Amino acid sequence: MAASRIETFRQMLESDPENTMVRFGLANELLKADRYEEAVGALNDYLTRADDEGAAYGMLARALEKLKRHDEARGAYERGIEAAEKHGHPSMAEDYSMTLEADYEDD
Repeated sequence: MAASRIETFRQMLESDPENTMVRFGLANELLKADRYEEAVGALNDYLTRADDEGAAYGMLARALEKLKRHDEARGAYERGIEAAEKHGHPSMAEDYSMTLEADYEDD
């Protein structure tokens, strides 16, 4: 089922390559399918095109953690905090800060 949704999002991007919401949807489906490397690429692509409010950075950080790319994950959480604060999402920023403190305090 996830594969068919992934293909649907890819087809939608072919007809509308600048649609950032479709790019976000594709990344989300790749994450749900545990296709972390592809999800990282899709999220980075989305983030170069969209003014994300923080959620995509958290998704990116989680995918990077699954790939054991912890330094990059930390950077994604930090950028997510900045984006969340910029867009008025203090609880998201706090969640990311708590994750950094809990999971990365000794790094």
